[in-house]
Amino acid sequence: MRNSAEETVLTGLGVSHGIAMGPAYLVQIEHPQAPEYILPPEQAGVEIARFDQAVAQARQEISDLKNKSADLPAEAAEEIMLLLGAHLAMLTGSRLIRGARQKILQENINAESAIAREVATIAEQFSQLKDPYIAAKSEDVRNVGYRLIRILMNVPYLSLNDVPPGGIVLALEISPAETALLDPRRFAGIATVHGGVTGHTAVMARSIGLPAVLGLNPILLESMHHGAPAIVDGIGGKLVLNPSQATQRLYEQKLKDLRQDKTALNKLTQMPAVTTDGTEIILRANLEMPRELENLQASGADGIGLFRTEFMFMNRDTVPSEDEQFETIVEVVRAMKGAPVTFRTLDIGGDKLARFLGAHLSAADNPALGLRAIRLSLKEPHLLESQFRAILRASYFGPVRILLPMVTVATEVEQARRILTKCYTELKKEKIPLPDTLPPLGTMIEIPAAALSADSLAAVSDFFALGTNDLIQYTVAIDRGNDQVASLFNPLNPAVLRLMEFSIQAGLRAGIPVSICGEMAADPKYTALLLGLGIREMSLGFASLPRIKQRIRSLAITRADEHARYVLDQYDPERIIQIVNGFRV
Repeated sequence: MRNSAEETVLTGLGVSHGIAMGPAYLVQIEHPQAPEYILPPEQAGVEIARFDQAVAQARQEISDLKNKSADLPAEAAEEIMLLLGAHLAMLTGSRLIRGARQKILQENINAESAIAREVATIAEQFSQLKDPYIAAKSEDVRNVGYRLIRILMNVPYLSLNDVPPGGIVLALEISPAETALLDPRRFAGIATVHGGVTGHTAVMARSIGLPAVLGLNPILLESMHHGAPAIVDGIGGKLVLNPSQATQRLYEQKLKDLRQDKTALNKLTQMPAVTTDGTEIILRANLEMPRELENLQASGADGIGLFRTEFMFMNRDTVPSEDEQFETIVEVVRAMKGAPVTFRTLDIGGDKLARFLGAHLSAADNPALGLRAIRLSLKEPHLLESQFRAILRASYFGPVRILLPMVTVATEVEQARRILTKCYTELKKEKIPLPDTLPPLGTMIEIPAAALSADSLAAVSDFFALGTNDLIQYTVAIDRGNDQVASLFNPLNPAVLRLMEFSIQAGLRAGIPVSICGEMAADPKYTALLLGLGIREMSLGFASLPRIKQRIRSLAITRADEHARYVLDQYDPERIIQIVNGFRV
């Protein structure tokens, strides 16, 4: 590693808003190389016991990580719990565990080699799939395999304790678990070679408020020395090594401007989101866990546009009872004091496998396209019934809406509505207090099939919610967390925009509300386009609400309409990006 005093600017992906200045420290987390050797046949039992002990230790390590994550900000805690839950599931009777045990017994090889070979086999099969989103999921298998090999080889994880307070962490890669546990009061920022804008690591960094730049050129490994001054620009997507005095002064001013900007935005929280020509836009918040309620209420949100219910089902061995769900849900409804709350039913399955489902679902070669979300709920209707009953009971205490995830055809909505009606009738007979009418039942538009059949879905739905993260991902077949294809994850792809327009117009023709609840809603550069497409309701992370409200209050709907029509007339993605980035009020 050479020591260069010259300023070096590396460009990557700014994934977490903010600027960090401080000494940089390169943390190299190497994957262990598994030893390979043949065992005498009589040693197979001993090796299996050694393997099982490593699996048990790995489960304990992940459980410890979960416990350490309990005090994280809500969004970070939710994401890390889902991720660690998936890793725990892989350590319980998964193909990785079964295959490694089989190799030890049948091939008489050591446990480290058996794990490495099984990981390679699974990764190779994943890589042959046509969908990059599915192929990239082999990373989770690799991470679990590496953890087991480290344990077997007695190779400890590299501690970050050597990085002094105020230091910037540079690494080839930082896992979401490691990112979530970085204390922003101690670490100034992070910069890595691997990672994408909407991957788990990026979500973690945003959740804990740590400036971050991912997807950097590996030259960073050769361009700095420990303790060298550095700047992480999470807004512009830059890492500056050995900044000049002029660059330091520039970023000191940017930091000052950021603080002033935050103060100004905070003043908007209680002001309406109204365009300059008088159109009111409803701004609601996405909620991960009830403990976010305090921050949400201070954000000025018009309610909750997306409450994810899967956290109640994760990291446990039994299904939460109806009463357990009710207690959580009614807490949220009461806390909102009459503002509406939209509860999304269970979006679990595939790569978000809850432990209690492991015995009921077989392993899927293509989990993102398998039994999950509404498909799982309709196949196991007792899951949906307990959720519906809990939500209906809570609806007596305040207005709620129910949102169905991963819908593809109208019959799924019709089946769900029949179950909802049945639950309502049963609760009435049980003399449970309920509102006079059923809550609105809506459809999440997040896969192309739903967008293309939006007219039929609108006929059976009370509202639409566009989940742009998955809609983009499934349309362009790009895993948004995979840095190798992250640059191709483009919300402004003409196909994506046409699917959005088709869905929005179908909803408007049917006279039902249409909202957006994906990452696009939280980015000010897309606000004019979304309003021009017909969006009048948005749901986003509460931290982004003031900035989006500021943008709305600077726009005229007439200009937004013109802007959207101009964008939709284009066919070149690069030209569309130029138009959107260059739009001025």
